[in-house]
Amino acid sequence: MALASTDITSIIKKEIEGYEEKLKLENVGHVMQVGDGVARIYGLDDCLSSELLEFPENVYGIAMNLEEDNVGAILLGSDEKIREGDIVKTTGKIVQVPVGKALLGRVVNALGQPIDGKGPIAADHYRPIEGPSPNVVERQPVKEPLQTGIKAIDAMIPIGRGQRELIIGDRQTGKTAILIDTIINQRESGVYCIYVAIGQKMSTVADVVKTLEDYKVMDLSIVVVASASDPAPLQYIAPYAGCAMGEYFRDNGMHAVVMYDDLYKHAIAYRQISLLLRRPPGREAFPGDIFNIHSRLLERAAKLNNELGGGSLTALPVVETQAGDYSAYIPTNVISITDGQIYLESDLFNAGIRPAISVGLSVSRVGGNAQIPAMKKVAGTLRLTLAQYRELASFAQFGSELDKFTQAQLAKGSRLVEVLKQPQYAPVPVEDQIMTIFAGINGYLDDVAVDKVRIFEKEFLKFMKEKYAAIGIEIREKKKLDPEITNKLENAIKEFKQTFAKKG
Repeated sequence: MALASTDITSIIKKEIEGYEEKLKLENVGHVMQVGDGVARIYGLDDCLSSELLEFPENVYGIAMNLEEDNVGAILLGSDEKIREGDIVKTTGKIVQVPVGKALLGRVVNALGQPIDGKGPIAADHYRPIEGPSPNVVERQPVKEPLQTGIKAIDAMIPIGRGQRELIIGDRQTGKTAILIDTIINQRESGVYCIYVAIGQKMSTVADVVKTLEDYKVMDLSIVVVASASDPAPLQYIAPYAGCAMGEYFRDNGMHAVVMYDDLYKHAIAYRQISLLLRRPPGREAFPGDIFNIHSRLLERAAKLNNELGGGSLTALPVVETQAGDYSAYIPTNVISITDGQIYLESDLFNAGIRPAISVGLSVSRVGGNAQIPAMKKVAGTLRLTLAQYRELASFAQFGSELDKFTQAQLAKGSRLVEVLKQPQYAPVPVEDQIMTIFAGINGYLDDVAVDKVRIFEKEFLKFMKEKYAAIGIEIREKKKLDPEITNKLENAIKEFKQTFAKKG
């Protein structure tokens, strides 16, 4: 049916009345040069530093260099489909990632997109990857322990909630193993874990994820992956994305630990970007702001005050050293930013002392504040005893005759070294650690053969669980060793020693 002219007129009038002038102003530029994950753009006059830029083919980038006549940007995706002359738009935003409990149990890339094949993530909240760190007033001192389940760490180099503890050592010394054991130990603690893999092989990451699934801790973990095959820009933003995910828990009164594995590879990715952007190189060809990128990342770890909910974010950065060179540029930088360091040594690892923690070099600047009183009491003399043992052991190598006191010290030290040995993926509850170290420190192991110490420990803890479970529960609840508990524990050790001696 044909429309009458009056109908057409009324439709046009109606459209004119309903017309709204919608002008959309966009700040656009053109790609001058592209390649190696970096683009130079002409014409983005109002671009902001670290602003998210929109390229064709659904590729995004971050503005890094704001120069007189162009903007240098890093690409968060493939540069294969981007050509010279392509239009680039500003977005007025910085990179955001999804945060919240919806991410738990998932493996995501540096942009928070799932890569585990389990479908999309229904996240309610988003957070910029960069953000200010809490100021002095918003923080409170670190005084709550983060139990790793590793005897040597919890006893001598304790980590507290809100702390930044560096794990440093050569390749293949057990750095990642410490991180995984720490995650496994959080099963009952209610601490959420974010593991950030930077520049690692995908097969290595797959092994980590499988281990976390096998030990049923993947449900409280987020794994952020920027693998060795990913572009350098994604490796650069990965730790910031992981940190933003951890901050969500911190700011909502919960506790989280974020692990950066490792920051040396992160520094290399940033160096690559900086050199491609033609930033002037400094020491070891790293750019001048390499210290800043790690300090602004690690400063975001904090224990918030009670008015802000009392949540915490603990940072466990890893730095790989080359041939034990702790005085290299990146290791010294990160050492100066963190609140303590756990040094792992190849010699100890190869000698079968695992975890291969160097007691002499490792330090926690929070110290006993991050320990429960019971652990503080038994571990107080442990470090000193081990340090003396190391010194005497090196002296005793010369084969001179030793007096009885020195022999006793050497015997005690060698048994304490055995006590602190621990297999991988077997974190020990804090009450079991206390009971074992108590037995070692107070000389109850001195007459046990060195090669039988670990068998003694295993059977002793089994005996305590079966016969005196109440003692362990009491230590866990009271968090201190009062004379009554000490007396009960001494009697239980003496009783067990009689049965152990009979077994022989």
